[in-house]
Amino acid sequence: MRCGEKCFHVTIEKENDTKNIPVYARTQIEARKAIRRKYGKEVEIRTITR
Repeated sequence: MRCGEKCFHVTIEKENDTKNIPVYARTQIEARKAIRRKYGKEVEIRTITR
């Protein structure tokens, strides 16, 4: 882990399936980027909470 990271819970929807994924990032924007890198740009991000 890097200094200043927090655990964000990201809810995504892909192919009519909803998943809640924990992501360690410094900001919500960084968490979005990590999800898009892993799952692709076609995934729909519903919510991001701490």
